[in-house]
Amino acid sequence: MDTGLDPGAVVGPVARGARRGSPGTTRTLPPALPYELFDCLQVNLAVLADRWHGAGTHLGLGAALRFAPVTGADGLPTVARTVEQHLADARSALGIEVRSLHRTSGAAGIPPTEGCYVVADAYHLPWVPYFRQRHLDHSFLAEAAGPAGQDSQDGPDGVSVVDGYHNETPWGSARPGQWSLSAADLLAAVPGPALVAELAPAAGGPGRVTATADLAGPGAVDAYVDAYARHPDRNAALGRLTLETWFLARSRRLHAAFLAASGAVPDSAVDAHLRVWGALTEQTYLAARRVERGRTEPPGLLPRLREQLHADGALLGTALAAAPAAGAAAGPPAGAGAELRGAVAAVAAAVLGTPVGPLLDGRSLGEVPQFSSFRIVEIIERLEEELRFEFDAADLVPENLHDIDAICAIVRRSPSAGPALARLGES
Repeated sequence: MDTGLDPGAVVGPVARGARRGSPGTTRTLPPALPYELFDCLQVNLAVLADRWHGAGTHLGLGAALRFAPVTGADGLPTVARTVEQHLADARSALGIEVRSLHRTSGAAGIPPTEGCYVVADAYHLPWVPYFRQRHLDHSFLAEAAGPAGQDSQDGPDGVSVVDGYHNETPWGSARPGQWSLSAADLLAAVPGPALVAELAPAAGGPGRVTATADLAGPGAVDAYVDAYARHPDRNAALGRLTLETWFLARSRRLHAAFLAASGAVPDSAVDAHLRVWGALTEQTYLAARRVERGRTEPPGLLPRLREQLHADGALLGTALAAAPAAGAAAGPPAGAGAELRGAVAAVAAAVLGTPVGPLLDGRSLGEVPQFSSFRIVEIIERLEEELRFEFDAADLVPENLHDIDAICAIVRRSPSAGPALARLGES
């Protein structure tokens, strides 16, 4: 199994709708835990940490700020951590010990009990969006179901699956929850190899956890970025980099949350740095989609990644060193005529499932609950199809794509938009 892959955003066709075979959710998980800060291998360790040792214990997973890439199976460097590394983190930072660890050939080797942590192929898991879409490792907790008739229709052999994963994917949203599966359902969900860890709270609970930084030096940063810049297969490079930036962005946000809980003074430079990481994940996914469709690779992505990685130590290290003042904000985008604004707003509203009016009145697309990097790509592709032009690749950065007037401005700048603008009465 490829225990390193957890796709916060993956390249592929955007699809919507209910997932076939998805079991009913018996209840949602407590909202106090920030599920969106964790990858799919970490999150269920975080669930157990707060259950066994109290609210906030999960933040221990953010104590270490890391950049220690290794060569992945595809030859590209990766920051993804293995299941075994995550379990070691759980022992040192969360007060969770591994009672046993074994591989099983299928669901028959999974003992449903509290603390049973399973890593299996998400392709077969009916409660996640990757069901019958994508092969990758995904964790969940397999626990004994309640007696027949008590929030389960599965009888005494049923299994309660707990999964805290929170993410947007090309195939729909993943949200934390608890699902009831029959024994037959579990056999179908884990038809092949799985890793099973039987976990328990460590005696004495978690020890004292302090912030640390394990950051490879500037040379390693440059080598990492250069490997992606020079890779001849741009689809493969950008597909992998989409995952990498997602891992990096989430881990930086988690580290910042740990520092804040530890009493660090709020720092606007750190907040800005984290926003850039978020924008970088969008920009990477957008670049991957453009190249996949045979379009020009947008410039500026890899220099921006290099800059972010070099800045991590100064801005997110334990000292929270002062950062240079941010540059002046860009001025408002050039105005666009009513017809173009209406056309852009109509496409954005249709993709996001939201009324047109608030978008025309200046509401940011990022304020719409359904907004994500996947929806940005869909908006761009639909605009190009409906207006019959192509955006300039250099303009496809997140800061140009979060409100109607900014999108109108880059439509007007595109060398190929002349006929479309003429049809809309634009000069």
